[in-house]
Amino acid sequence: MSLTDWEALDAIDLADGVRTKKWSALEITQAQLARIAQLEPRLQAYVTLTTERALEQARDIDRIVSSGGEPGPLAGVPLAVKDIYDIAGLATTAGMSIHRDSIADRDATVVERLRDAGSIMLGKLTLTEGVYAEHQPPFPAPINPWHADYWSGASSSGSGVAVASGLCRAALGSETGGSIKLPAAANGVTAIKPTWGRVSRHGVFELAATLDHVGPLARSVRDAAALLHVIAGSDPRDPTAAQAPVADYLAAFDRGVNKLRIGIDPAWIANGVDAETSAALDQAVGVLTDLGASIREVVVPDVSAMIWDWFPICAVQTARAHAATFPSRRDEYGPALTQLLDMGHALSGIEYQQLLLRRQEFRGRLEAMFVDVDVLAIPVLAFPVPSLERIANIDDDLIAGLHRFTCPFNLSGNPGVILPCGTNKAGLPIVFQLVGRHFEEDRLIAAGGAYQSATQWHRRRPVD
Repeated sequence: MSLTDWEALDAIDLADGVRTKKWSALEITQAQLARIAQLEPRLQAYVTLTTERALEQARDIDRIVSSGGEPGPLAGVPLAVKDIYDIAGLATTAGMSIHRDSIADRDATVVERLRDAGSIMLGKLTLTEGVYAEHQPPFPAPINPWHADYWSGASSSGSGVAVASGLCRAALGSETGGSIKLPAAANGVTAIKPTWGRVSRHGVFELAATLDHVGPLARSVRDAAALLHVIAGSDPRDPTAAQAPVADYLAAFDRGVNKLRIGIDPAWIANGVDAETSAALDQAVGVLTDLGASIREVVVPDVSAMIWDWFPICAVQTARAHAATFPSRRDEYGPALTQLLDMGHALSGIEYQQLLLRRQEFRGRLEAMFVDVDVLAIPVLAFPVPSLERIANIDDDLIAGLHRFTCPFNLSGNPGVILPCGTNKAGLPIVFQLVGRHFEEDRLIAAGGAYQSATQWHRRRPVD
């Protein structure tokens, strides 16, 4: 089989083929590396490509299979990770020149778990400076594979571009304010932002500790669920990783949506949301109701304060994370990250406490809303994927539109699944999201699996 033939298969099916010797991990890895060689010079998704390591890992998997051993649930699946995850012997740059020599001495917990599951680690993917807002030299911004004139997403942009363009089968991103959801939206891929604490953050470069979420971007809910099942769970190296048991996420994929209660806030999702996005969301919800779900109208707690409170809360936590290098190496920071850090240093303890109280109040109101519904259906973007020109001239209206359906749920810690659901008149992808209760990722996976079993939007690929 060629890589083109393999493209039609989910990662789990690829791994099954390796285990049953239909094809080898080495064949898959070689074909994947050939595709990277073809497209990476144009798309610029990778910071580091670990070619020889990947080939050796593939040979190890094939040796295990040949000897009758169990290679793992992700056997031979080519993956990559955002360059905030430690991989032993490689630098973790976090998109910052000052960290080009920060060589990790061991793998992050999630990298270790993916490797133990038999995956092939291709390398590290590009991101914005310090996991924040802007790409800074020497790390170029990756190119949106659907249209080079459009944004490729927030800090997990490399992860979104790599998955959409087939430079890896799935990837790990991270989200603090929207950086799993927004790259999924810009690049038209599936993703899961888990509950805060569902996945260990050990060995992960920090932006804002109580906002940072680790999660997968993939071609399908099934693939994303497979990765989440491997990486989720408690970790003695990260005491903030939740002790709550991990559900069988792959089994949840086939569970369906019978009796699922979908919350819709008609006023909130109509106000200021463009017509194509609204229509695509309506159609997606219609698919779910045809499959057995029901609609309940809700009123989502006011998010207007959360859109802007996110900045100072993130700023204080980021200032703590950068204490070793800022302000002592201030001149080596870009303007956006510098501004955030200055905000964090300037905020008083009383001001910060006021923000934390407002955050907890919002979380409590959101929990009360979820008493009557199982999931909330909302857009990710309030408008089409922005052009690079629009992003370069960012203003409060654009910020509010980018944060409206993302930041509030990072402040609350609720999980979400992001699902492609259409294209706009410019040919760019449209996605929607389902947000759920804390630690109910299995319910979101069941809903996403039902939706993708009935639709084909997640199968669309940009033209090379």
